[in-house]
Amino acid sequence: MRPLVLIVEDEFLIRAATADAIRDAGFEVLEAGNADEALVALETRSDIRVVFTDMRMPGSMDGAHLAHAIRKRWPPVRIMATSGKVALETLTLPAGTLLFPKPYTAGDVAWALQALTAA
Repeated sequence: MRPLVLIVEDEFLIRAATADAIRDAGFEVLEAGNADEALVALETRSDIRVVFTDMRMPGSMDGAHLAHAIRKRWPPVRIMATSGKVALETLTLPAGTLLFPKPYTAGDVAWALQALTAA
């Protein structure tokens, strides 16, 4: 069974390209356009292993708040945070969150996902 990754990204083209790269690396992918959609996915799917989330998104919460909600409600789910506009190192994120600045390469994302899901 291939590990399931939830991508949370409001920019459709970035989300689609990232989803394709993650699928090509051997993972199953779910997509969400904002944190609200991501929470619905997490509530309905118990097999999500990793959430790959952008930090700046429209909706009821940004990526940092989503990361904290995930850690509180679904502690085993691994979190990867990405942004091209927010200095990731300045954010207060849950322990163990992997930071990925944009732009990132498909290879870098695939390698990180392999490492996160191997544990």
